[in-house]
Amino acid sequence: MSTTVDASADLIRLEEEYGAHNYHPLDVVVEKARGVWVWDVEGNKYLDFLAAYSAVNQGHCHPKIVAALKEQADRVTLTSRAFRNDQLGPLCAELCQLTGYKRFLPMNSGAEAVETAIKAARKWAHTIKGIPEDRGEILVFEGNFHGRTTTIVGFSSDEQYRKGFGPFTPGFKLLPYGDFKAVENAVTPETIAILIEPIQGEGGILIPPMGFLRRVRELATANRVLLAVDEIQSGLGRTGKLFCFEHERIRPDIVIVGKALGGGCMPISGILADDEVMDVFHPGDHGSTFGGNPLACAVARSAIKVLLEENLVENSARLGEYFLGRLQTLKSKYIKEIRGKGLWIGVELTADAGGARRFCEALQKQGLLCKETHVNIIRFAPPLVITRQEIDWAMERIAKVLA
Repeated sequence: MSTTVDASADLIRLEEEYGAHNYHPLDVVVEKARGVWVWDVEGNKYLDFLAAYSAVNQGHCHPKIVAALKEQADRVTLTSRAFRNDQLGPLCAELCQLTGYKRFLPMNSGAEAVETAIKAARKWAHTIKGIPEDRGEILVFEGNFHGRTTTIVGFSSDEQYRKGFGPFTPGFKLLPYGDFKAVENAVTPETIAILIEPIQGEGGILIPPMGFLRRVRELATANRVLLAVDEIQSGLGRTGKLFCFEHERIRPDIVIVGKALGGGCMPISGILADDEVMDVFHPGDHGSTFGGNPLACAVARSAIKVLLEENLVENSARLGEYFLGRLQTLKSKYIKEIRGKGLWIGVELTADAGGARRFCEALQKQGLLCKETHVNIIRFAPPLVITRQEIDWAMERIAKVLA
């Protein structure tokens, strides 16, 4: 690949001319990555403070995960679920033993896993709880982001995610995030499930009041309603616990996982649940050609091992507290609020700051990559392998730009 001064411009031009315009990325063209660092085609080095929306918790191109990928790719990559493979069973066992759930159902993308949770909850409601077919509601929350399928965007509160994609799937009730009274009032005998992010990532690292999730869990149990928690971004160490819901010491009925499960090398997702929920599925009810493929399963097994052996969950808790503390010392007329848990932090800017994107672009010029959300919020989510020295390096640049 050319690394002339025009290489980035040429590649951006090709993407703009021949690619769909469904993203608005920063104009950095990455060609190499290791750990927390990435390099563009001109050889400029950047500290990655987004981690592919938490899909790279273990760091870019982790040697153990890449080795597992290469070894498995030389053996067998895909069998479909028409046959068994030697990686799926061990992955299911390791995930279940780690989390305490009885079964794991693998898919590929996060949105597929959310759809799987919705299907599981609905079939459970019709076959176990006794709600009639084509009846029942799933409670969801304003500001949610669970994926991009037509069903999922149908219960989004963001007009851009919905506009032009209807008609939408019925059976969802949208509630204010973090408002327990609204949830309590919404539950009826035909409530199937409550689907929630324990922290809303795309919404801007929005954290509900402490105790909210525990009260929702108790409410769901009392009314025989399933609690499905979307841990696609918040899970696998991002908030300083293996799962974010552990901060409130609850146990959901369905846990939705993805992103970092693939170690930044392969897409793999799925749901964890016990027999009462999982046993509603029979052969032919649900599936995926690539779901549970041996290549992704081998990568996921290595990704989990790295997360545990390298104490990345603990690193997230320790350095997240340090980073949040340093950010809260910043003096800037542009900062409205700073919030976060573990290495997942949102800096909300004032309305007159001119939007978060210009700050992200300025940080890019300083060698730090992050991304805006909801116009006025900067997200910081570095790989969990980051060090204190690297956070200090980043803080120098953040302080300079936000000043």
